[in-house]
Amino acid sequence: QVQVMESGGGLVQAGGSLRLSCVASGRIFSINAMGWYRQAPGKQRELVAAITSTSGGSTNYADSVKGRFTISRDNAKNTVYLQMNSLKPEDTAVYYCNADCAYIKGSSVARGDYWGQGTQVTVSS
Repeated sequence: QVQVMESGGGLVQAGGSLRLSCVASGRIFSINAMGWYRQAPGKQRELVAAITSTSGGSTNYADSVKGRFTISRDNAKNTVYLQMNSLKPEDTAVYYCNADCAYIKGSSVARGDYWGQGTQVTVSS
């Protein structure tokens, strides 16, 4: 059906930057929105940023990352990016990509919500 794969995580010092990438592939008919979520140890998964695939790309950010993180997308490549600047130790988490999309199922189109395996981001103080 649809596969989602993240890349770009790693270890960085506080104040540094990282760029995450996520590509959706498979029998995709269209993508409604893609987003980044994160989950720190002992905490619930939370939305970091999301972007629609409509013209202009409407975005939504968690208050904790506004002004530091930027989400963008390349619709032609079914790819979404998360540029993370001024990273803080509290940004340490596994970052997951989500794709809300329509996919080809036989002779029809179905809707699905897909997750990647996650990529670790560690920010040292």
